[in-house]
Amino acid sequence: MRLVADGTTPIPRRVLAEDLETDDGYAFEPASPLFPAAGDRISFEGDRLVVVRAGGDRLSPAGGWSTRCGPGSPRRR
Repeated sequence: MRLVADGTTPIPRRVLAEDLETDDGYAFEPASPLFPAAGDRISFEGDRLVVVRAGGDRLSPAGGWSTRCGPGSPRRR
């Protein structure tokens, strides 16, 4: 399932997000499984992943960046 990480588009249903790829070839890999719920919104703020719950709570899960394409993949951001 493709999730939009623009900070405004709510997730339509609860999902397991093992990694979140960006359009420029990077991926954020959470340190532990991430289960955003229906209505949560996801965004990238700098190098951090931010999940805004439907109730307004903000979470910033631990994790790291890697590349998915290009020379030397996978590589840390």
